Amino acid sequence: MKKLENKVALITGGAGGIGKATAKMFINEGAKVLLIDLKEDDLKKAKTELDSERVFYIAADVSKTEDVKKYAQKAKDLFGKVDVFFNNAGVEGQVKPITDYPIEEFDKVMAVNVRGVWLGMKFIIPLMNDGGSILITSSVAGLRGTANVSPYVASKHALNGITRSLALELAGQNIRVNAINPSPVDNRMMRSLEKGFSPDDAENAKSQFEQMIPLGRYAENKDIAHLAMFLASDDSRFITGAIHSIDGGMTAK
Repeated sequence: MKKLENKVALITGGAGGIGKATAKMFINEGAKVLLIDLKEDDLKKAKTELDSERVFYIAADVSKTEDVKKYAQKAKDLFGKVDVFFNNAGVEGQVKPITDYPIEEFDKVMAVNVRGVWLGMKFIIPLMNDGGSILITSSVAGLRGTANVSPYVASKHALNGITRSLALELAGQNIRVNAINPSPVDNRMMRSLEKGFSPDDAENAKSQFEQMIPLGRYAENKDIAHLAMFLASDDSRFITGAIHSIDGGMTAK
């Protein structure tokens, strides 16, 4: 039997690299998947790439209450329940010292990365009637400090606290909550950050990041998806409230 046979999974940030890689694995293991992302065109493209009748999608801004209610209602109408909720949507913000950082950009980062995760759980948890697994994409930035990206770092520290708190709150309902904390991943977000840290030589920024990782490379989207698959399935049925570094040894230093 497949590990997610007859399960329903929701993935925010579903049109991005990690979201699509995870959706592919979930589908291959028997799940029905609802992808949630900001732009409908990106979601349509993701559905085409995944090429499965068990993929559904809805465009929504995870930071807006009415949009979150909308995707929760879509899940209820389609499936009647949710088994796995991958709170994966996030934004990196700008790379600037705090004295130069735009306040509106700080508000955006916190709205998507923290409010979006919190709202998602508020409205999806009532649909997890038979227990289940909630995954939250945090970051190694939630375990240490990094100069010039203070809003992003603050948001990821907040997610680790939410993970631990909700794990305790939901244990009696047999709902597990775990955080996934990747090092740099080879996708769009890191291209943006590389350019932000080194506008004139983004490749040099990438090289410097790679040198911080003992395994000598960025994570691939599928590396994160493998961990998400494990935490979504019953293979991890006694794991909750944990902060899972997936960083090539980066935080072991």
